[in-house]
Amino acid sequence: MPPISQSPPSSIAARLEDCVFAVRKRVAGAAPRVGVVLGSGLGGFADTLEGLVKVPYGDLPHMATPGVPGHPGNLCFGRVAGVPVVCMQGRVHLYEGHPVDMVVQGARVMARLGVRCVLITNAAGGLDPAWSPGDLMLVTDHINLTGVSPLVGPNDGALGARFPDMSAAYDGALGEGLRAVARETGIALRAGVYAAMLGPEYETPAEIRMLRRLGADAVGMSTVSEVIALRHMGVRVGGLSCITNLAAGVSARPLEHAEVEATARSRQAALTMLLTGWIARAGQDDR
Repeated sequence: MPPISQSPPSSIAARLEDCVFAVRKRVAGAAPRVGVVLGSGLGGFADTLEGLVKVPYGDLPHMATPGVPGHPGNLCFGRVAGVPVVCMQGRVHLYEGHPVDMVVQGARVMARLGVRCVLITNAAGGLDPAWSPGDLMLVTDHINLTGVSPLVGPNDGALGARFPDMSAAYDGALGEGLRAVARETGIALRAGVYAAMLGPEYETPAEIRMLRRLGADAVGMSTVSEVIALRHMGVRVGGLSCITNLAAGVSARPLEHAEVEATARSRQAALTMLLTGWIARAGQDDR
């Protein structure tokens, strides 16, 4: 496990402001209302934005570039159903060796740009033998087993309070918006708890049995650090998992990242319908 490292609040805030300043120089009038984080193999949605402006992470100060297939590494601006949107087309992960404040830098930048809510997506392993690769799951809660929090260290009051409440980490109204769009479009949408592990190795069958006993329905290697950082900053969050494989011990097949990407891409049409409808609803919510 990498060390639980966190920069002093002043340097976190300074890096955040540097990045936001650079974004606004590249994207005139950037004022997104809704943010979306696109996980493994799910980044194609960003290319459908109206008036797309794409900024590579590598062109922005203090933004790490993903080194994992399926994560292109672009901040994408545009509109969906008339709603100004910013998408993270891919993310960096703790298992790549980045300190946690760099892992959540993109999420914090979206918050500083003024988004009111963010939908965080991921590719995940399913723990229920009755589920199938390609299922979509509304995330209702999470279990953080990464051993890391982006709030470790001195608190920066400019970002949020010292002890943010996580009893409703995933906003109920945003989740109901996803359910409503799923009903309208005829897309099956499961619901469950997402467990985050550090990775990068896939879990053992014994670990999967443990996670099931803890109440998890899906497992992955992302999402929770971003959720914590956004809730700390007062941003409402929704979560959506694409079940790209059944977890170790549930499926008899060996797990491969290429299968994860392929399954996620196969659900691109359903994901686009869900996200488009959800953004249209969320963008009209003035809370």
